[in-house]
Amino acid sequence: MNDSTTGKVIVITGASSGMGQAAARYLAAKGASVVLGARRVNRLEALAAEITEAGGKAIAVATDVTKRADLLKLVDTAVKIYGRIDVLINNAGIMPLSPLERLKVDEWDQMIDVNLKGVLYGIAAALPYMKEQKAGHIINLSSIAGHKLFGGSAVYSATKFGVRAISEGLRQEVKPYNIRTTIISPGAVKTELLDHITEQDVQKANQDYVGQVGVPAETFARLVDFAISQPEDVDINEILFRPTAQEL
Repeated sequence: MNDSTTGKVIVITGASSGMGQAAARYLAAKGASVVLGARRVNRLEALAAEITEAGGKAIAVATDVTKRADLLKLVDTAVKIYGRIDVLINNAGIMPLSPLERLKVDEWDQMIDVNLKGVLYGIAAALPYMKEQKAGHIINLSSIAGHKLFGGSAVYSATKFGVRAISEGLRQEVKPYNIRTTIISPGAVKTELLDHITEQDVQKANQDYVGQVGVPAETFARLVDFAISQPEDVDINEILFRPTAQEL
């Protein structure tokens, strides 16, 4: 692996909007070949076309991270087209916050499937290639909610605490293969993530707060690039960032 984003093959889940979309544009502009996965195929293909028309390299692959076969196809496509996978960004996530007493059990299941199992399926798809290459970088998305709880975040926080545990276990296990790992824990970022909240009072409170203090999704993209661009003997294991104005 080189010490720059240029020329790297980067797979991104949840790439059709928000932080994943911002990272795809930013990293492609830096010279990376991006392989984009998401469920919303029309938006994904439009993003890939936009990047290609701007002179970048991008491929869109329909991907539901709750399906292991989809993650295998996403990573296999990257390797088939570009010959390797240098970075996997497990970005896909949902955040339907609600108090436990409201018993939104279906939403709990969805968060576990997307936020936890989706990350594991991504790791399972990329790790064999990276072990064979003796090189690679897996970036997993946690959250400020993976460090502390706030109103209605119990299950969401549990999934994001879990991502941090999985990532630390991965970090310890992949040292023999020269694979790097990074956890990125964003604070308030202006994305569509709040649209997943079905409880109107919880959604409004969070929209009001993020609307006031939130930073743009490009902030995340710059920090991803920072982690990727370090020399190969430097492993940025965790980045936690907030808007300067955020108290939580």
